[in-house]
Amino acid sequence: MNRIDFARSVAVLVAAALLAGCASLGGLATQVSSFSRWPAARPPASYAFERLPSQQTQPQQQQVLEDAARPAIEAAGFSAAGEGATPDVTIQIGARITATDRSPFDDPFWYAPSPFFRPFGSTRFVQPFSGPGWRYGGWGSPVYEREVAVLVRDKRSGEPLYEARASSEGLSSAIGSLLPAMFSAAMTDFPQGSTRNPHRVVIEAVR
Repeated sequence: MNRIDFARSVAVLVAAALLAGCASLGGLATQVSSFSRWPAARPPASYAFERLPSQQTQPQQQQVLEDAARPAIEAAGFSAAGEGATPDVTIQIGARITATDRSPFDDPFWYAPSPFFRPFGSTRFVQPFSGPGWRYGGWGSPVYEREVAVLVRDKRSGEPLYEARASSEGLSSAIGSLLPAMFSAAMTDFPQGSTRNPHRVVIEAVR
């Protein structure tokens, strides 16, 4: 979720590459795992993004991810807490894109010990990000593994209430359409969560 120089507009750029794993034109097929402790009678209310210390060192990069996740979170019924107001919940988000080298999105969030966020293997980065998506610097077309995560916590108690991950793979690493669609997939099961993990979710990507 880090190490990008682009500001808010990056999150709405149009993907130019074909996406492998699509069920139909514009449909991004993802594998989603979700788990919920959300109280049945509790409506979604206000939220604020929570940034880990490592994420706070890259505020512009983190803003890109938050902008990509915000539409999915608010579509689930949450509204952003006003400045200075105490939110009902805090939300942590993560993302990574893996090819042949370390990705700019790799973040300690994915590797730190947690009962909810389990570690992944190390990844490597292809080349510095440029334009609407970073591209392979040599011959051939790498396959990208793409993954996002969402963790919703009760602000007062710190209790985890909803956890979800969405993953996909394909020939594109363009973040403008991929990340918003994948965060939408991750929030599809809110608030109940799913008993079928992982399960397939197809989301329309922004074009």
